Amino acid sequence: MDRNPTHITLTELIALNQHAGSLRLRASHIQARQTGQYLSRFKGRGMEFDESRLYQPGDDVRNIDWRVTARTGNTHTKLFHEERERPVFIGIDARAPMFFATRGLFKSVVAAEIAALLAWAAHQQGDRLGGIIFSADEHRELKPRRGKQGVLRLLQALSNAAAGRPEQIIETPSLSPALSRLNRIAHPGSLACLISDFRGFDEESESLLTQIARHNDVVLIHVYDPLEYRLPENGQYRLTNGQRTLDINTTNEHFQQDYTARFSNRINQLESFSRLHRIQWLQCRTDQSPQDILHRAFGFRAWPKRRAG
Repeated sequence: MDRNPTHITLTELIALNQHAGSLRLRASHIQARQTGQYLSRFKGRGMEFDESRLYQPGDDVRNIDWRVTARTGNTHTKLFHEERERPVFIGIDARAPMFFATRGLFKSVVAAEIAALLAWAAHQQGDRLGGIIFSADEHRELKPRRGKQGVLRLLQALSNAAAGRPEQIIETPSLSPALSRLNRIAHPGSLACLISDFRGFDEESESLLTQIARHNDVVLIHVYDPLEYRLPENGQYRLTNGQRTLDINTTNEHFQQDYTARFSNRINQLESFSRLHRIQWLQCRTDQSPQDILHRAFGFRAWPKRRAG
């Protein structure tokens, strides 16, 4: 039976549990030597002090325990272990432009599927799960909770948001209010995932996301429709959101080129920003499988092999 492309049910979100088993949202490849020559997949969870031992060649001098060194007269290094669990926060964009698609599923539905897969992966790893679902006039904040009930709470909120009637589009609001909330609740060492079309990503949003990325692992997942990147072949087309209609004429070649260039420039800026701040950037079209996108990024085979030595 064909599924409804405009909304998603709680039952469908729960069923995605079976596809999250191979996703790994953790720093499995932590460096044995903290010299900076190897990059882990994430910056890592919070690190807790374990003990001090005598300094060994190759130890990072930044981890020298100066207090013990002064007391014993021998150079000692601090050892740390990775926290057993960490909060995972998922931010989901439920603003009006997300309720749109010309191919595949609504952006809001794709975002809900991605969020559900990440939520189930976090649960299977024993992490606490929290989230923010935001629209232009409402923010639903879910505090971190461990266990299946924490996942179901988020999935129910996602299903309700996807079934809701979006507010009338007047002007896409800034992402900064949602990022401000995320910055407030994401404690250092958390994993913060933001699923959005990134409309309204302004200077204030950039500043807030920089603050979040300074002490947390951040994953940005851009959901977009093919029409947002490239207009259809020459012709006259009518678009509607159920409330208003828009007629577009794509016969002007310069208009088409400018349209595509504006989208590309915006995405290139986001990609450059992500690289600068060691943020993971992913993209998923409305006609692509969220499962495939996430498994390529976080599946077993997506992890780099360890270097010898």
